[in-house]
Amino acid sequence: MNTSRSRGRSLGAPRNVALAVLLTVGAFTGAVPDARGEGARTETAVASTSPVGGVTETLVRVRAPLPASFGARPAACDWLSYLRYRAADGPAESADADRILVAQPGILEGAGAFDSVARNTVARAAEQGRHIEFWALDRRSNCLEDRTGVASGDQHTAVDYYYRGKQVEGRTFDGFVGNGDLGWMAKLGIERTVRDQYDLLTAELPGQRLRKQKVLCGGHSLGGVITGYFATADFDGDRATTADAGHNQCAGYFALDTTVSTSLADLSGSIPDDTNLPDVGLGHGVVQAGLDSGVLSRTLSAPVLLNPEMMTLLAIAGLGALQDPDGEADLPRYLPANTNIDVTNRFLFSEDTATFLSGSPAVKDFRLTNEAILGALMDDHSVPLAFLQSSVGFFDGGPVVDKNFPVANGSEEQPALFGGEYKAIPDRPGGPLYTWRNYDRVGDPDDPGYRSADGTPFTDAGKEVTDIQELARSMAEQPLDFTEQYFPTKLVTDLQLSTSPQVKRLVVHPDGLTANPTLTVLAGDGLLAGRVPADLAPVVADGYQHLDVLTAAPTQNNGRPEPVSTSLTEFARDPDQGGPGGPWPPLPGAQAPGRAGQRLAAGRVDRRDGNTLVQSVERAYLTVR
Repeated sequence: MNTSRSRGRSLGAPRNVALAVLLTVGAFTGAVPDARGEGARTETAVASTSPVGGVTETLVRVRAPLPASFGARPAACDWLSYLRYRAADGPAESADADRILVAQPGILEGAGAFDSVARNTVARAAEQGRHIEFWALDRRSNCLEDRTGVASGDQHTAVDYYYRGKQVEGRTFDGFVGNGDLGWMAKLGIERTVRDQYDLLTAELPGQRLRKQKVLCGGHSLGGVITGYFATADFDGDRATTADAGHNQCAGYFALDTTVSTSLADLSGSIPDDTNLPDVGLGHGVVQAGLDSGVLSRTLSAPVLLNPEMMTLLAIAGLGALQDPDGEADLPRYLPANTNIDVTNRFLFSEDTATFLSGSPAVKDFRLTNEAILGALMDDHSVPLAFLQSSVGFFDGGPVVDKNFPVANGSEEQPALFGGEYKAIPDRPGGPLYTWRNYDRVGDPDDPGYRSADGTPFTDAGKEVTDIQELARSMAEQPLDFTEQYFPTKLVTDLQLSTSPQVKRLVVHPDGLTANPTLTVLAGDGLLAGRVPADLAPVVADGYQHLDVLTAAPTQNNGRPEPVSTSLTEFARDPDQGGPGGPWPPLPGAQAPGRAGQRLAAGRVDRRDGNTLVQSVERAYLTVR
């Protein structure tokens, strides 16, 4: 985040209250200097329009300068940032909380993505009389993001800021940062990432015994592997002293659609096996030389589809869905024409290969509401990228057809990268206004019940779990991004080259992976679907996609509580109860646990083995790895 923004103006519409606060966050007006030194720490309130009440959110920044060896960098990049969620009626000091969950984001993901699961978890614990905190960490490289346009609260203003040189709050967009200006990121790998987490924890919670007692360490997607490296790390250079060891900073671990490990091969929850970086036989030193010289891109970015510009456009689309959800969108026509936008729109909105090649009909040829635009970009029945999928409902208002690009529906050879759901697309350019049916209206009496050409229903109520308005709010209202514009390439290459001496030396305490109890929560239709590690007994959220474990609504279509936050709440109550002594005790009336795959307690507590879907709604089964 750029820290040069001026004080924000007041925005009158209730939906924009949080956006008004974001404009002041960059300058951190009114922040109280920390006792450790003038300006060493800032904490600023973040207003929210979330329907989940009783939760206070703040943006915390802690000064933690990089070593001089990293080279020149923006001043903002010498700070670490996180979103802190706590009960409004709970203690003001984190050290007085009952438990603190610290979450690492996944690939191409920022702290804002945790907003819903953080609020749901904190609120659910508060209902039970316990005060826990949830810290959503932001990677250091997110210091490069400029959210000034999005924070304006107006979609046209945002587009004008990023593309037409319009000033917002006295600031002009400097452009997206190119590879040549990112030399310092060549060293931003797994070692620095886990060191940043350690430095943040020790700064915010100085007592090691306190951290060991109260902190739960975990993450989503790639965050599970980062947590694994944190658990096995040694931070004082002396392996004989273990108070500084990563596993001794945590009372337990949690993994959200991922596993806690130090192997990228285990990370089906972030990068499917068929999308791992290719093993081209290059040594760690050669890759590092490529990053240092700039021959290799220092950020995980592509010319189209996945790059800072497109990540920003997702937030702009979310902004439109918040401003005027049912209004006809003009974003596709208001955006300037460039190759990145054109090819990305073709990829995301083409019915078949012929349409992709010709570019006609294009997304701007259809009439879509602002919510339908966001749904088309993020829903699992539309976007063909599994790690960007959520279950937010379905198209409405007009006929749809199968989206058979880039892979045909029903294909037995569909790569895991694209997910397993049938994809759909509006069928009438220039025709009716296509609207969006939110997750909780799927299956209602007025639902058209759209089907594929082969008769397969595209969706049903059991597969829809995330409120599209809450997804939009997380994407557009948070001071730290939902998506990540500048993901460090070195973080992935380090993990890909985990057998190299330079990376192997970081795993100082391998037993750290099993030193604490672990809660593993998987998305039933996510990236681990059908390939659950044999040694896990995970909670599986039926019908969830990869992002749904972070974004799902607090109450599901079956009327039951959202299982991810419910499981995290129970785990926070007593992590050790799920340790070697066994899983959580069954609820009253529930049967005792049986072998994997056996249905338990008529839907209250289920398990999963192989392709058998299971779901835990009110109790988590914990596993020590």
